[in-house]
Amino acid sequence: MALSLSAALLLGIVVVVLLKGGYVRAGSMLACTLFGFTLAATGLAPAINTGLASLAGLLSSL
Repeated sequence: MALSLSAALLLGIVVVVLLKGGYVRAGSMLACTLFGFTLAATGLAPAINTGLASLAGLLSSL
């Protein structure tokens, strides 16, 4: 749970920086957010979570 909270916080900061920098507009951000929530509700969500956990494990072992 701590890993997902940290990843969510990090991604939230990245989104805010991109939005303030003008790289991403509000409409694009909303579309990407809705796509993420839609993707999380599919059968692909466990594979994505497993991949992220594996990546975090790999990065933490370096």
